Amino acid sequence: LSPLPETKAIGCFAPCSCTCVSVFGDLLSFTLTAFVELMDHGIVSWDTFSVAFIKKVPVCSQTVYNINVIRSPKPINDEMAHQLYVLQVLTFNLLEDRMMTKMDPQDQAQRDIIFELRRIAFDVECEPNNSGSIEKRKSMYTRDYKKLGFINHVNPAMDFTQIPPGMLALDNMLYFARHHQDAYIRIVLENSSREDKHECPFGRSSIELTKMLCEILKVGELPSENCHDFHPMFFTHDRSFEEFFCICIQLLNKTWKEMRATSEDFNKVMQVVREQIMRALTQKPNSLDQLKSRLQNLSYTEILKIRQSERMNQEDFQSRPILELREKIQPEIMELIKQQRLNRLCDGTCFRKISSRRRQDKFWYCRLSPNHKVLHYGDLEESPQGEVPHDSLQEKLPVADMKAVVTGKDCPHMKEKGSLKQNKVSYLNFIAPDKHEYCVWTDGLNALLGKEMTSDFTKSDMDTLLSMEMKLRLLDLENIQIPEAPPPIPKEPSNYDFVYDCN
Repeated sequence: LSPLPETKAIGCFAPCSCTCVSVFGDLLSFTLTAFVELMDHGIVSWDTFSVAFIKKVPVCSQTVYNINVIRSPKPINDEMAHQLYVLQVLTFNLLEDRMMTKMDPQDQAQRDIIFELRRIAFDVECEPNNSGSIEKRKSMYTRDYKKLGFINHVNPAMDFTQIPPGMLALDNMLYFARHHQDAYIRIVLENSSREDKHECPFGRSSIELTKMLCEILKVGELPSENCHDFHPMFFTHDRSFEEFFCICIQLLNKTWKEMRATSEDFNKVMQVVREQIMRALTQKPNSLDQLKSRLQNLSYTEILKIRQSERMNQEDFQSRPILELREKIQPEIMELIKQQRLNRLCDGTCFRKISSRRRQDKFWYCRLSPNHKVLHYGDLEESPQGEVPHDSLQEKLPVADMKAVVTGKDCPHMKEKGSLKQNKVSYLNFIAPDKHEYCVWTDGLNALLGKEMTSDFTKSDMDTLLSMEMKLRLLDLENIQIPEAPPPIPKEPSNYDFVYDCN
């Protein structure tokens, strides 16, 4: 071995045409130590070691060095971040060959991979040639391939002739089936038991997801000279891309269920999954487990909330004309919510009766008259199955006699739930069966008294309805710049002779 130059580079230990890579002193130490240790263990003889073996040592040392660097509490400088980014890009580019390789439907070895997916999913072995008629066996295979979610049920090998993702998608599916077998079987069987329109096709999803991940990670593209964007989690596992796929295919299945998607919604689900993955990656998780937890917090419901929040925070939604429009619309929305609450009071609700000693399994019913002037209520022997007519409720309370609505600790009965003050000494006590009814009745009674509706449901309804109304009114103005100030009012004309004369 000849001494290395003072430039601290991993050079050539024997005559070859490899390119030297500048590194830090620590990496040089790792490389030489690793080489000596391997030779001392007798794995390779000093007399027979090859140039290929020598080339592998610095590559492995570079990987080890990067993982000590990544887990170090010290901040990573720009130069090291760039080197890690380059290593990440070149590592993923090794997938390009499989990504651009079409499956040969006549290749038995490749077809055996599909047979293996079927065997693991349904715990079946390949049937011998004499096990029933050819038509019966074909029908059985077609049925299972449909359950596996392939587009071509008769010959699923045709699904992998599209490039990208080519054979890389099949590699991912097989890795998932072998290394996460329980999750694989659960996804396949869970979807095969759903209705045809609601099943999430595992085969088609895996192919499209693999293509998407290759686009996100830019597989096949050359590294940029000034980029420092790397993901630490991809340096924590030997098969990081495959594990990344396994996490994302389970996310896709979860999102499909949350969206209650059908086959027509496939592209829409894929768009949501892409957004979930991209948002999780921007947080730079340090491990694959951390990625899982981040994705768990990015459910479909959360994505909708984030989208709405971002839209409302855009400059257009904070401009003066938009804010004025919101203020103009709010009273209309509040009146709509008020009418909904009063309509619910007109439908009526069954409440439990209480005594000063203990709770009793007796019921009473209360509903508002259609003209909103009287509360009808009365006792019931048992909980009703539907609405109770007005004429069967014996007691009446004119709305004009209502003085106030008190809730919580201000209630005279048990000082827990809502109550309606009838007069100085008389109360109509309500025990709401759930929070929804509590909000409906407190809002409705306050509306009858001309007071503000302040329940959580009113705030939620206001946000939802106001957002929808704003979107509808601004639909025709999409991609149109809204001015901050209104246009000037033109001068009055010198005469009004142009006015149309009906005579």
